[in-house]
Amino acid sequence: MAAAPARAAAKRAVRVARPQASEPRPRDADRSQGEILEAATAEFAEFGLGGARVDRIAERAGVNKRLIYYYFGSKEDLFLAVLERAYEVIRGEERKLNMSEVDPIEAIRRLIAFTWNYYLAHPEFLTLLNSENLHRARHLKRSAGIATMNSPLVQMLAEVLQRGHKAGIFRAGVDPVQLYISIAGLAYFYLGNCHTLSAVFARDLLATKAKVERLSHMTDLVLGYLVRD
Repeated sequence: MAAAPARAAAKRAVRVARPQASEPRPRDADRSQGEILEAATAEFAEFGLGGARVDRIAERAGVNKRLIYYYFGSKEDLFLAVLERAYEVIRGEERKLNMSEVDPIEAIRRLIAFTWNYYLAHPEFLTLLNSENLHRARHLKRSAGIATMNSPLVQMLAEVLQRGHKAGIFRAGVDPVQLYISIAGLAYFYLGNCHTLSAVFARDLLATKAKVERLSHMTDLVLGYLVRD
């Protein structure tokens, strides 16, 4: 008679010891936010702030729409987060140029080439900036970190200019912010208007040869201004 209860107890022990079926793990918060930002970047780049839809962003990211509002609050705040992330990425890549470790002319060449090639590889960055400019930068003006994010670039460029001037290579009095805006503008205007410019001048400005010529032209222009006779 005692064997039956013993067998029942043994079965219960086996059931307890047997591994339970794995339950779906909750989504990792950082991973979820990253996927939302990736999806939002694509959505805002394609449709602009006004045309973007949170429903589509949620579908792109594979998340519930409520999760987007939970993490980011609103579509406007999500757009700001996308902008901040876009600047964080490009500034991080610029730091990898190691401009302080090479001679001043090579440092400027690296910055020009990087800016040009980054804009080519990331057209979504330009469209995001276009969208924010339509809104007169009202989102970036609310950012607590955007100025701090851009300060290292200005400092890095100022250091290169100072080294170049001390070596007798560069002219004096060059504003690093103005110089960076000029470098960015030479690439930004060309790529942002390449379709209309190609039509107006009957020339494919995105052909491989044209892009090589543009980078060479930009480099000559900037160094022609910087380098002393």
